Amino acid sequence: MNSEWKNSRVAGLALALLTAFAPVVVHGHVPIPPKKGEAGRIAVKTKTPVFTLTDQDGKPFRSDKLAGKVALVTFIFTTCPDVCPIFTAKLAQIQRALAKDKRLDNVFLVSITTDPEVDTPEILKSYAERYRADLKFWAFLTGNQKELAAVWRSFGVTVKKRDRGLVQHTALTTLIDRQGMRRLNYYGDSWQEKDVLEDIFRLLAGK
Repeated sequence: MNSEWKNSRVAGLALALLTAFAPVVVHGHVPIPPKKGEAGRIAVKTKTPVFTLTDQDGKPFRSDKLAGKVALVTFIFTTCPDVCPIFTAKLAQIQRALAKDKRLDNVFLVSITTDPEVDTPEILKSYAERYRADLKFWAFLTGNQKELAAVWRSFGVTVKKRDRGLVQHTALTTLIDRQGMRRLNYYGDSWQEKDVLEDIFRLLAGK
């Protein structure tokens, strides 16, 4: 009986030590709570900001490349373990659906990093390849802190760096028409690819 009690005490102590020294799990992304009126799918009519950033090949990317196309823009960072991979996977599905429908030539996708410290062009290219992105019609953009801060602000995206690889930012995806006007904002990750595709088709039809 004494031996059993000792064994139980040792097991209990081991469990306590494991619990005490267990690693703390830190999420790489905590979405910023939406401001008033920022939830779900919101119709807007705002001119798209003019900007120049750097793409996944290290080349300048100017926003005028989107002229005449319907564009879907989202904000991500590559070390994010939760909503950013969801956004990227959804855009990848949308791109494949557009390619199947033979409408890819008229649509361009853009993913803008919120963590330039980590997301170099090389990192972004590797990230894009994991999702089998067709980089002829999809750009993954980075830049220096000052350049990106101006772009985030112009799109209404708040970014708060907590630590290396730990970023809090507005979970925004926005749809731009052929005339360079932002028409729809999608907040969070609950939007469905089929609904965004319908919105894209409407804009392609000039509606």
